[in-house]
Amino acid sequence: MLSKFYLEPLKNSLKTIYYPYNMNNILSQFKLKTAITDIKPLKIGHINDSFILSGNNPEHESYFLQRINHNIFKDVAGLQNNIRIVTEHLRKKYLDAGETNIEQKVLELIPTIDDKLYHKDSDGNYWRIYINIKNTHSYEAITPELAYEAGKAFGNFHCMIVDIPTDQLIDSIPDFHNVEFRVQQLKDAVKENPTGRLEKTQWMVDELLKRADEMCLPQRLYREGKLPGRINHCDTKINNLLFNDKDEPCCIVDLDTMMISTVLSDFGDFMRTAANTGAEDDPNLENIDINLDIYEAYTKGYLEKATFLTDTELEYLALGAKMLTYMQTVRFFADYLNGDTYYKINHPEHNWQRTIAQFRLLVQQEKKFDTMKQIVKNIL
Repeated sequence: MLSKFYLEPLKNSLKTIYYPYNMNNILSQFKLKTAITDIKPLKIGHINDSFILSGNNPEHESYFLQRINHNIFKDVAGLQNNIRIVTEHLRKKYLDAGETNIEQKVLELIPTIDDKLYHKDSDGNYWRIYINIKNTHSYEAITPELAYEAGKAFGNFHCMIVDIPTDQLIDSIPDFHNVEFRVQQLKDAVKENPTGRLEKTQWMVDELLKRADEMCLPQRLYREGKLPGRINHCDTKINNLLFNDKDEPCCIVDLDTMMISTVLSDFGDFMRTAANTGAEDDPNLENIDINLDIYEAYTKGYLEKATFLTDTELEYLALGAKMLTYMQTVRFFADYLNGDTYYKINHPEHNWQRTIAQFRLLVQQEKKFDTMKQIVKNIL
């Protein structure tokens, strides 16, 4: 049982975070090996609520509890099955290879008392628990050395799961990295113009739509069978990679968006975030450029491990960086035109600020695109 402190959270500063939830009841539904005496909320991510669970003995297991946002992930059973398939596959690969410290290399879900991978409480909230991976850390800032290690880690990850049949997984967020779908969303927002913001931003519409044909090319090639569909992570940020106490990459986390796309998605998403010299919403556009040292280091590490890539995937790999930056520009802009209904904003023009910052990054990528393609060729 939890202490009285947690049964009466109105008396402490955490009440606004987990007061609505009956933690004793929720935790009793899982096969935990440790008596939980402490719950700490974590301010990570933008979708799920997360907590660290621990007991009195630091040698015992601690856990990572999450409330799954079922407004975003509408098929929770399918989402959890995706994670089960991928983690079981990884664990078997490591075991077959005679690897040690597998508990640091693969996420492990705790089953419920009725052997499910999630619990739905009486209020309709969905919960899951992972074993917390001890003695690990992550990074927010990036260096070429870290980028190289991250490239190897994500390349190895892709290589290890490439033989999972793609029809075993669901799309946890349908059309998540489908650029054609995102362009159509933008066109719909332009047509409806519900907030009247179109007049001052028409130039951005023109800039994005004139690039749509090129940016939708990978989706067309995928549909035609020329670019293979692969299981992707679809959130390849540096902080989704854990490092051990020797500062070696050990585990890729946040598997909620595992789904089928092309490898351009994961490659491009890392470049959009990690190789940007500015912030995603940087108000000073002069800060924003693509860091080619980061780009080259990640590409080198990735290609060392991703030995399964076809000639077509290699040909279009650099385009992934532009494609994901373009897609995110489109998404921010469509949300701005629609009245900021999806992304959390800090001020009324925040989504517009994000839009022009991402567009600036796209323009800088276009200026250096020949160099980006040549870097890939030089590494091969």
